[in-house]
Order: sequence, then C-alpha cells, then structure tokens
Amino acid sequence: MNDFDQAAMKHVADGLSFGVLLGTIANILPSIAALMTIIWTAIRIWETDTAKRLTGRKD
Repeated sequence: MNDFDQAAMKHVADGLSFGVLLGTIANILPSIAALMTIIWTAIRIWETDTAKRLTGRKD
C-alpha cells in the first residue's frame, strides 16, 4: 500500500470515527446499526445463487 492509499484510509477511518461519535452523542447509533444490518442482509440475500435464479439474473 503506497503512502497515498494509507493517507486516504486514515481520512476514511477518521470520518467514520467522527460519525460514530456524533451518532453516539445523538443516541441514534443503535437505530443506524440496525438499519445497516437490514440493508447488508438484504444485499447478501439478493446476491445468492437462489435469488439470482428466481429473478432470472445472470452472474
């Protein structure tokens, strides 16, 4: 990983950390985490071979 990638990753991590801080302060983090879990699970199901076959999608 070059220096540019490391610097970019540091900025991303700092941004996420700040978002978590704000979410914790605002007491909405559990709701956001639940929503993100639902979205992630839906994406994982949508990408399964069974869902692709049922919806007629190709790889």
